[in-house]
Amino acid sequence: MSDVAAVSELVSKYNSLKKEIKKVIVGQEDVVEQVLLSIFSGGHALLIGVPGLAKTLLVNTVAEALGLKFKRIQFTPDLMPSDILGSEILDQNRQFQFIKGPIFANIILADEINRTPPKTQAALLEAMQERAVTVAGNHYKLDLPYFVLATQNPIEQEGTYPLPEAQLDRFMFAINLDYPTFSEEVDVVKRTTAGQSETVQPLFTAAEIINFQQLIRRIPVADNVVEYAVTLVGKTRPSGQSAPDIVKNYVDWGAGPRASQNLILAAKANAALHGKFSPDIEDVQKVAVGILRHRMIKNYKAEAEGLSIEAIIQKLF
Repeated sequence: MSDVAAVSELVSKYNSLKKEIKKVIVGQEDVVEQVLLSIFSGGHALLIGVPGLAKTLLVNTVAEALGLKFKRIQFTPDLMPSDILGSEILDQNRQFQFIKGPIFANIILADEINRTPPKTQAALLEAMQERAVTVAGNHYKLDLPYFVLATQNPIEQEGTYPLPEAQLDRFMFAINLDYPTFSEEVDVVKRTTAGQSETVQPLFTAAEIINFQQLIRRIPVADNVVEYAVTLVGKTRPSGQSAPDIVKNYVDWGAGPRASQNLILAAKANAALHGKFSPDIEDVQKVAVGILRHRMIKNYKAEAEGLSIEAIIQKLF
């Protein structure tokens, strides 16, 4: 199949996928779109939202509709790395046997990732970056496609361990979930209190998803679009020559080169999912907020004046 035909097939399957997810998830179109962009780009996503906004249900539904194996890990202060990765035990023949942990799945929901100490958070790092884990000196490859979707609760700060910048940078997107609108909430209440449940049909195989991820990487990008993405990321760095005054005054730290790579990958995916054969500057702008918001650290002046990172990013366009 040619790449042009493959893009058309991807668009068709993507629209069917969104319809399937809508059977269970009310609203949250932007959130669903960014999660799917992450998956088709081969990245990971961090969902930030208060409890009860259906973060777990969303991930579960996406996993079902994609036909992938899904595991949920509830992060707690006493969770150990071996609880995630697995451990070796002595079997009845006095031989060491490796028992796989929940990280061996296609989609991992790391629920409330900021509730566990850094030692356990770091257990995810190798899996996210290398798609492999090392336990007791043995190297184990993870099944592809592999996608970590972590959730973070922004309001309960007691007993939390904020993710270090190096780990935040491993997430392609940081996605903010808002409360539903009045009509969406009415719809949610009607659906969830009537005793009926929708069945989600799997639409993809793991091999198809890997093929579409490779297709997106093959999509050509014009030099001016790459230069725009790199310039945009350069503007987020207060010490950079191209940094505007708003960044110099309100930002302590800007985004690194991984942000530029992710901007182009996500722009390619956004173009392909909407039937375009090459991304333009609008595609870069469409994905920029989700990719840059967790890679920029605002200073106390911005906090005092109530200026959000999202507002600063919008000014950079």
